Amino acid sequence: MANTPQAKKRARQNEARFQVNKARRSRIRTFLRKVEEAITSGDKDAASVALRDAQPEIMRGVTKGVYHKNTVARKMSRLSARVKAIG
Repeated sequence: MANTPQAKKRARQNEARFQVNKARRSRIRTFLRKVEEAITSGDKDAASVALRDAQPEIMRGVTKGVYHKNTVARKMSRLSARVKAIG
């Protein structure tokens, strides 16, 4: 347990940050799941719309420090390739 006042404050800040980041990750995963569901259903229009909706949300995760930019670039690349491959 934190003993000094600054360590106690830091613990409070870490907990608050954790809750915010957890909500952001959950929101991003929801958008990703919608894209995945559209891809598995085979509906190219729905998949491209879902991907277009998900992209800014995922990129926001990078600017907020939830995800690394290369991780997001890789995910977006792979998702867009899968959407493009739908017959």
